[in-house]
Amino acid sequence: MAEKRPLILITNDDGITAPGIRALIKAITPLGEVVVVAPDAPQSGMGHAITVNDTLYCEQVTIDQGSKITEFSCSGTPADCIKIGVNEVLDRRPDLVVSGINHGSNASINVIYSGTMSAAVEAGTMGIPAIGFSLLDFGYNADFSHLLAPVQQITRQCLKSGLPKGVVLNVNFPKIDHAPLKGIRVCRQADAHWVEKFDKRTSPMGRSYYWLSGEFVNLDQGEDTDQWALDHGYISIVPVQYDLTAHHAIAQINQWPL
Repeated sequence: MAEKRPLILITNDDGITAPGIRALIKAITPLGEVVVVAPDAPQSGMGHAITVNDTLYCEQVTIDQGSKITEFSCSGTPADCIKIGVNEVLDRRPDLVVSGINHGSNASINVIYSGTMSAAVEAGTMGIPAIGFSLLDFGYNADFSHLLAPVQQITRQCLKSGLPKGVVLNVNFPKIDHAPLKGIRVCRQADAHWVEKFDKRTSPMGRSYYWLSGEFVNLDQGEDTDQWALDHGYISIVPVQYDLTAHHAIAQINQWPL
């Protein structure tokens, strides 16, 4: 009797037609039975938002003619895609959720805002191993071709070895134009943040409106961080957990006279 192939659910936050997810589908398809449930439009920066005040639509679509991959376009957020994918679309629990490949960095503080990583974290809350992949290139026509082999390598190992309960992987690829990737480093999240800037303008009707921009500032000089790895041409892997409890602070706060 043939062994059942692993069931892999794929999503992203750039939308189901984005080049990043099309490259991810190509990389993952040889590794198992693939089903795609992804947003019908870009959902970058949505974090872990879910749809509670509107209807959700999820319809089967064909993106690439001749493809045998089953794909669904969802009107919701990346986290919605995982919820509806696991509970409504799939006929059995997935062995792995893979999200991406994101157009742009999800290293350091960006993991908080990322729809790509929130999809992976949502899977983690269900006890499903998950990986979020991102490339440090925001361009729509970014080159993902050199990432197929390392995506497969990391995904195969995750399928083989599994992950600790509640842990998902945040994988980021540096933007390398002329040099090969140096390798893979398992890292901690760098202590960095965005210094926000708002471009204030006035509409023809006299109302003020704003465009958000900002500068990324890395305060961390450690050589064990995701940002250091990416700056030096390595792939970074950061294990991420959805348990936000600051365990180290419990003893201190227990000393308060409450």
